[in-house]
Amino acid sequence: MRRDDRDEPFDDLFREIERMMNEMMSGADGNVDFHSSSDVDNGFGMDTHVDIHETDEEIRVIADLPGVEKDNIDLECDGKTLTISASSDHREYDERVSLPQRVNEHTAAATYNNGVLEVVFDLAEQSSGISLE
Repeated sequence: MRRDDRDEPFDDLFREIERMMNEMMSGADGNVDFHSSSDVDNGFGMDTHVDIHETDEEIRVIADLPGVEKDNIDLECDGKTLTISASSDHREYDERVSLPQRVNEHTAAATYNNGVLEVVFDLAEQSSGISLE
């Protein structure tokens, strides 16, 4: 008896897992296509890693941006969210990172070395109490 490739014992299981993943991802990003044969990935999440380190004086955001040239990185911050936009020949990155505390965006310092972006912010001054007279 010849085995037919369509009768693989795990095909149904893999199809169901793929269906559930597509259903789950459609809420987060409707453009995800697990059947895509393109070599270009868009956005963070596939193999990019973003870390946030917080101390009493500063917040440090570290992001992996492999293959990106320094001139192709754009950073913006409103004190609560850091937006990282970058591109290479094979990828485009567009990430909004919610910061754990409000920062003073005017004190930001950024470095980029060997595909690793590091942005350091001083914490924003806490608002002072207002006395009534």
